[in-house]
Amino acid sequence: MPGVTEPLPPDDSYLRDLTAATAAAVDRAEPLTSPFAGAPAPVRDRVEAAVAGHRSDLVALSRDLHAHPETGFTEHRSVRAVAASLEAGGHAATVGVGGLDTALLATAGSGAPHVAVLAEYDALPGIGHACGHNIICAAAVGGFLGAAAVVGETGGRVSLVGTPAEEGGGGKETLARAGVFADVDAVVMLHPFSHDVAMHPFLGRRQLEMIFHGVSAHASAQPFMGRNALDAAVSAYQGVAALRQHLPPGDRVHGVFTDGGSRPNVVPDRAAVLFYLRSMRPETLRDLAGRMAAIARGAAEQTGCGVELEWDEQPPYLPIRHNQALVERWSVNQRRCGRTPLPPGVVPEFLTGSTDLGNLSYRMPAIHPMIAVSGPTVALHTIDFATAAGSEAGDRAVADGALGLALTAADYLADADLRLAVHEEFERAGGALDVPNYFS
Repeated sequence: MPGVTEPLPPDDSYLRDLTAATAAAVDRAEPLTSPFAGAPAPVRDRVEAAVAGHRSDLVALSRDLHAHPETGFTEHRSVRAVAASLEAGGHAATVGVGGLDTALLATAGSGAPHVAVLAEYDALPGIGHACGHNIICAAAVGGFLGAAAVVGETGGRVSLVGTPAEEGGGGKETLARAGVFADVDAVVMLHPFSHDVAMHPFLGRRQLEMIFHGVSAHASAQPFMGRNALDAAVSAYQGVAALRQHLPPGDRVHGVFTDGGSRPNVVPDRAAVLFYLRSMRPETLRDLAGRMAAIARGAAEQTGCGVELEWDEQPPYLPIRHNQALVERWSVNQRRCGRTPLPPGVVPEFLTGSTDLGNLSYRMPAIHPMIAVSGPTVALHTIDFATAAGSEAGDRAVADGALGLALTAADYLADADLRLAVHEEFERAGGALDVPNYFS
């Protein structure tokens, strides 16, 4: 069409340089090791045999979920498939725990200690399992089945907790507030990625909608009788742009206008802009929230408008606090699969997002390692990553991830020295936070 121009393609030279530098850093990286023995060798062998026995069923579960994606809180078919897989493996599951219809709980063993393996199975609207939750789920089921096979020898309990709606819904926080994790001592899960990484930062995230209220007026006849809510929203957006240069390197703020008025000849009496706020530390996320609120109030004052701040339609996400003692066992266990998870800082740490696993990691020790399923330049939440999650590489990640989770859970249950180190590290990092009231 005449007058239509195309957007300028982004220059990919920085991405190419970053990819090359990352590849060089990968070649130089030294893998993490563990000073702890973990579970005895015969127990580890039985875990491996148990996981291997379920391999074809786990891959079938992953493929089934991938072919039938369901978004957060609507994962009814998916959770039934998980329950059926557990039943086939000899374990009953309860669907509908913690007040969520699509949450699930299965437990093997008794008493303490108690480790939980976490499954996610929600997909993204329009692009399906572009975050690979089908892999997360199937690997978690395998991790539970493998650890459950030896829980009579290790002692304690292992549970599988199906956690709905990670993609913005905060299912883990809802379950935590309902008491589902009240007697859980540690949690383990994995996430597919472009690399095998032992510890990769995920940012805390809050949502803020700034809703500005003005006074409507005819924009031509009596503009002086109006107070323009859109002007206030634009001022706030520009204030956030000015804030960005003063943020810590890991912080992110991005927003969209959700309301800008209805007609050009009417001074808008309502306008709104929705922001996501992300930060690497709970403290800096709280500080960022305060600065954003101040920008909103300033924009309202300078335009003569009122402002309403709507925080966190769903629970906020905290960044992940990784437990290194436990993730070192994951790294050792993945080498049994022929994988060598990278230590922190090799893959650029700004290539990340947010997850509600962070909320649990400030309640109890947690790990969230990344397992490679795609090429190094394929980003999460893309069609290409969704394709990778349903590929043979994704199948291998299910099998390798299931073994890694099962062995790590068994290590935690069997090795008292490891458990002591895990919990001492958690306490040194600050111990448990009052997560529900952290931002109050």
